Amino acid sequence: MLTSKQKKHLRAASHHIQPIFQVGKAGVNENMTKQIDEALEKRELIKVSILQNCFEDNHVVANEIVEATDAHIVQMIGNTIILYKESKENKQIELP
Repeated sequence: MLTSKQKKHLRAASHHIQPIFQVGKAGVNENMTKQIDEALEKRELIKVSILQNCFEDNHVVANEIVEATDAHIVQMIGNTIILYKESKENKQIELP
């Protein structure tokens, strides 16, 4: 679990990052969660955008991704989810 100080640090670090995944009307599937998990291993901090045509609630989508990838939700703003997962091999971000 991330502390509020750690979340604040990660929010500041994620400010310039563009979303690299989009969840559409098909929702979250196994292939998508696998790719998100691989991206988290490489980058540690990513943004996921939820498109307008997604029929599921944003919180449901976020929880599905978190359960499948074992990541942490840093923040949810509108249709954007910021995710963090500590990398085993490519550690780049030092948390306070």
